[in-house]
Amino acid sequence: MKSGLRIAVIGYGSGGQAAAILLSRDDHRVEVFERVAQPGPVGAGFLLQPVGLQVLWEMGLLDAVLAHGAPIRRLFGRTVRGRAVMDMRYGDLDARLFGLGLQRGALFELFDAAWTEGRCLHAGRAITQLDVEQGVLTDAQGRRHEGFDLIVVADGSASQLRSQVAPARFDRAYPWGAQWCLVEQGAWSWPDELQQRYVAARAMAGMLPVGTRPSDPTKRLSFFWSLPGAALAKAVDAPSWRRELRSVWPETAAQLADVAVTDALAPARYRDTVQRSWFRDRAVLLGDAAHAMSPQLGQGVNMALLDALALRDALRMHASVGESLAAYQHERRAHLGIYHFWSRWLTPLFQSDRRWGPALRDALFHPLSRWPGGRGQMLRVLTGTRRGWWGRMPLSDGFLDALAARALSSPHETSAHADAEGVR
Repeated sequence: MKSGLRIAVIGYGSGGQAAAILLSRDDHRVEVFERVAQPGPVGAGFLLQPVGLQVLWEMGLLDAVLAHGAPIRRLFGRTVRGRAVMDMRYGDLDARLFGLGLQRGALFELFDAAWTEGRCLHAGRAITQLDVEQGVLTDAQGRRHEGFDLIVVADGSASQLRSQVAPARFDRAYPWGAQWCLVEQGAWSWPDELQQRYVAARAMAGMLPVGTRPSDPTKRLSFFWSLPGAALAKAVDAPSWRRELRSVWPETAAQLADVAVTDALAPARYRDTVQRSWFRDRAVLLGDAAHAMSPQLGQGVNMALLDALALRDALRMHASVGESLAAYQHERRAHLGIYHFWSRWLTPLFQSDRRWGPALRDALFHPLSRWPGGRGQMLRVLTGTRRGWWGRMPLSDGFLDALAARALSSPHETSAHADAEGVR
């Protein structure tokens, strides 16, 4: 498609930022509409998987994120009684692979600095109405913004606009959420691992190293604590909260000893959304607005980055906006449907009041992950390289070589080896 489309992007989160950068670089005229007056990151930290890192490599930002993130070699979770439930190492799939723990603030700052071509950000403009046929936006003040060839709706999992693009098959809140905060890393014992602790599915604590951010050189950890959704609205009783955390994971309780939990803990709520269509006329959904899911697989930001890249590529390859959006939807649904499925079915095994499901998880999950066939399947889902039930999403040789050249050794990593299947 020729360049020069006038494109509105609604939402300045990770997906919206990536779309703005990629589409502006293709000489489209991009305007971003963000409802808050002072845009900034929402959330503590997350895990960039190899598929997300490859998008950043394509954007020329791999070195920047590696300079601030924490390479993650292993994901390990066990019950409070010491039974291993999860033990997954990227090196068991390919020695060059790792995840990257990153603060949301770091990615926000890096993306914000990278958007230089034709930058046009309307902060404090909440869009409330879409005319997808005419390419018109109406904001909360009643002002109309007209003449857009394409409207990209990237306003997150709680999107107020997705239904104006297409009806949902279902859109529902998960009954459980989490509290989160950032703490200083200090002498944390697992600097290259995501560590989790479980009490059945009633309690789950996790700690992820997430490195630094451009405006703050302090290395930090992202802490999360699972809670029923109803409990997130209640005030935190700090002494009781600390006692419960200490009973689940004493090391983490010590790490948070100086944190004022009543002020520092922020709530996170999740949605499960499946749309009948991701586009209509001139409007298209991207990121969590298109496919909100629980964070059990840690794929939210990664899928949003892949969406932005796929949308750019579809606009390059097809002659009209309609053809481009159909191709974009087909490509992304073919990849992420399996993640939506597993996220929905795994969540009750880690966050619920159920008894038998978590018991089976504790008994079977780790043995299955040690079986060569099972381990390979789980690692492909983890890394984002599973496409559908049996297909694969290849990683390019150039990207893998770039990762190998930049990989950081870790004293906690056991000898990694390339799986016979490889990643290509």
